[in-house]
Amino acid sequence: MMPPEPTRPGAGAHDAASVPLMGETGGVFEESDHPSAPIALRRSGRTKILAKRFARNRPALVGSAIFVLLVLFSLFGGMFTEYSYTDTDFAAIGYPPSPEHWFGTNDAGNDLYAQVVHGLQRSLTIAVAVSVGTAVIAALLGGLSAYFGGTTQRVILGTIYILLVVPSFLILALVSNKTGGDWRWLIVVLVAFGWMMLARVIHSMALSIKERDYVTAARYLGVPAIVIIVRHILPNMASLLVINLALGVVATVLTETGLSFLGFGVKIPDVSLGALLQAGTGSLEASPWLFWFPAGALALLTISMALVADGLRDAFDPTSTRGGAS
Repeated sequence: MMPPEPTRPGAGAHDAASVPLMGETGGVFEESDHPSAPIALRRSGRTKILAKRFARNRPALVGSAIFVLLVLFSLFGGMFTEYSYTDTDFAAIGYPPSPEHWFGTNDAGNDLYAQVVHGLQRSLTIAVAVSVGTAVIAALLGGLSAYFGGTTQRVILGTIYILLVVPSFLILALVSNKTGGDWRWLIVVLVAFGWMMLARVIHSMALSIKERDYVTAARYLGVPAIVIIVRHILPNMASLLVINLALGVVATVLTETGLSFLGFGVKIPDVSLGALLQAGTGSLEASPWLFWFPAGALALLTISMALVADGLRDAFDPTSTRGGAS
């Protein structure tokens, strides 16, 4: 009889480390996270796996392509017309689409194509800035409240609960009227009243993550709290933060559009998609192109980001219906 094969030292730990990992949101990473593997190598391996899963999702790829085209259109679309969004063509006031004015003109003689390009650029700028700003503030405050607990937690959570009951729409309307529809102030106010719900979710998740062994070890080694939060706690919520960034763009575009549509957002002489929709609604029957071109750009933007967010969710969570089938 052959003697039993000797057990390698540390084999159990290695085998346990080779088991697929389940992330906080359910995403399974199939590569080994052996402690001796470089952190950069492990992270790049996970990124490649997520990229492959995302690439298998055709609707997400279509959404990404549409979004990239819209961004390029907003940046370089103005090169294909001789008119600026503020220029007036007195010889073509209220004209339908033509070779000279591709999207037609409004009742003031402004070229609608140039206005859609600028309006899309303005809406994208506001949406991306607000989405990133709210995610950063929510991540830091949610992580700080969970990590420190005690007085810090009570102060941050108390602030969240107070801001959640404040009528933010009225404050947005007042600030917009006081600032003349300046889009920079609109970003500030939207960020100030848009981070609370995400911060509450991050706080709840961070409460369990901070009890992990590697967080405890880092704390005992004297690693600063902000470093522990940024390098050890928040990366375990990458799926939540990334998906929220994508959905935040959609939510902000719709919020800005609604405010501008009601006259509380971006105002003339500046334009956004919401402002163009508000202007085109009054002449929907007489000059339908004033409404449908901005509406088409808005629809493509929201649909593309919704598809991207759905693809990101499936990439991070392969147990979802589409991700599991791919």
